[in-house]
Amino acid sequence: MRSDPVDLVDQVNLTGATGRAAANAMITAVQRVWTDWGGVLTATLLAVPATVLLGVLLVRWRRAAGVTAGRARRCTVAELGMLLGTLPWLWMIMTPRGDGRALSLVPLRELVDQLHGEPTTAVVQIGGNLLVFAAFGALAPVRWRIGAGTVVAVAAVASATVETLQYAAGIGRVTSLDDVLLNAGGAGLAALASIGFRRHRSTS
Repeated sequence: MRSDPVDLVDQVNLTGATGRAAANAMITAVQRVWTDWGGVLTATLLAVPATVLLGVLLVRWRRAAGVTAGRARRCTVAELGMLLGTLPWLWMIMTPRGDGRALSLVPLRELVDQLHGEPTTAVVQIGGNLLVFAAFGALAPVRWRIGAGTVVAVAAVASATVETLQYAAGIGRVTSLDDVLLNAGGAGLAALASIGFRRHRSTS
């Protein structure tokens, strides 16, 4: 069965239009992120040199205290990585969005709504929540002898504390159980990846 050339042209045009719409949506999302959080991103980048300098000083201090070179570097990188990888997200989360407060305590309700909504928004919202404590999840097992379960528990308590502070402060944000689940889940996934990578390196 031969296809009508007109139909083929229509299909190509539709595919092209869909691709352009997706690209425009992504550009709009990036612009919105920069508009909302450009200050946080800029401050984070500016903090990197100071963090590196602090790391050098901490390694020297630990070496002077008798800590082995490898452990001194490992502990310092893990500690500062957790700090630099988590504080910007907490800054974003605690940035006021107006006045008032709201609660969303039904598990997965917001997540389902986001998945059925605009795809780019879903990626930003869900991806962002997964990354809030990801640095902690990846680096905590490097700094301390803890497993993924402990990481998830600590991240869940920390996330619940942040959500409670949002509600108490009345900064115009929704205190959401789904945020806690995503924050803790992101930390757990990062911990599993980190632990698995280190085991692979130690056996290879």
